[in-house]
Amino acid sequence: MMSDQGLLTGEHFLMGDYAAAEGAILAGCRFFAGYPITPATEVAERMSTRLPQVDGIYIQMEDELASMNAILGASWAGAKAMTSTSGPGFSLMMENLGLGIMLETPCVVVNVQRGGPSTGLPTLVGQQDMMQARWGSHGDYEIIALSPDSPQELFDLTLRAFNLAEKFRTPVLVMTDAEVGHMTEKVVIPSPEEVEIINRAKVKKGDMEPSHFRIYRDTDNATDVVSPMAIAGEGYRYHVTGLTHDELGYPAMNADASEWNIKRLVNKIRAHRHEIIQIEERDIEDAEVVVVSYGISARTSLWPIEQARQEGIRVGYLRLITVWPFPEERIRQLAKGIRAFVVPEINMGQMMREVERCSAGRAPVFGVHRLGGDILEPHKVLNAIRQAAGRSDASHDDLITRSME
Repeated sequence: MMSDQGLLTGEHFLMGDYAAAEGAILAGCRFFAGYPITPATEVAERMSTRLPQVDGIYIQMEDELASMNAILGASWAGAKAMTSTSGPGFSLMMENLGLGIMLETPCVVVNVQRGGPSTGLPTLVGQQDMMQARWGSHGDYEIIALSPDSPQELFDLTLRAFNLAEKFRTPVLVMTDAEVGHMTEKVVIPSPEEVEIINRAKVKKGDMEPSHFRIYRDTDNATDVVSPMAIAGEGYRYHVTGLTHDELGYPAMNADASEWNIKRLVNKIRAHRHEIIQIEERDIEDAEVVVVSYGISARTSLWPIEQARQEGIRVGYLRLITVWPFPEERIRQLAKGIRAFVVPEINMGQMMREVERCSAGRAPVFGVHRLGGDILEPHKVLNAIRQAAGRSDASHDDLITRSME
């Protein structure tokens, strides 16, 4: 069903990439700039059809560098803006992702991950960009990254990504993968009245002299997360630059200004991490082994967990819905009372190392890895659970690694 405003509602049978586009549109996205790249092209294709139906703008750029820059500019012009990409395109966006963080620009990037490095496996799945999502741009900063495990969640989390971007004035990443992006399932799209839509705080007329507007000022109200934005063309005078800057946005090239800038960029996320972080837990209370995973790998871990329980192994399940900020407090807490963690993922152990860091030696960590191209084989996850519980020895050929050897 489509509303008078061009919004879809009701139940639909949608590809994950299409669901991401619909989540963006319901969130208020009215500008998309992108460049075709497998397996994210369908996001752009859907937006090219749907945005004109809701009075939005779609533009195909010459490359991913330009795409990222375009959505930053559109955001400063007042639009909710998004791009999508994969693999090499995500790498090309890193410089301007850092620019968006420094400018405190709300926008959303959907990364439909494929096997790498370089051109790698354009049409096949990977989860090899997870650390790049956190550390891909240079300098000190915090990032928000979400990881859906279904088309429904690609819809839900893309909408949530816009809400987080608007609230915290920052780019937000949706780190999906080729399997979820190309999976087709039922997606329930609520009406606009049924969902929370957050719009950026904007400066109100008369709040401040336009010639003295401080676009990056520290907030006066303790409940405010970030200072309000002024939209280009509304008469407020300010400067926007990737250089270290003062409250007006003008370059301030000294150590004190750098400390003020970086602390703001980092603390606005760290101070609200409990509000940002989402995880799903099952059967954690009496678990001896906890499986920690995300995206398609979390989904394909469900049968091995069920099978292990039938064998008498008390297995808990923790799914990372928010990958960054990482839920380190919860991992530390669990590490004190369990035998081991198991971390399945389609890479050489990127998030496994985060679990190891937070476990800090209290519980060993077993990583189940596949190097791109296909989902994890369930028997390998099951073997890792058995090994973590002390029930069997898994072959090194299964790419199962154990910390604290």
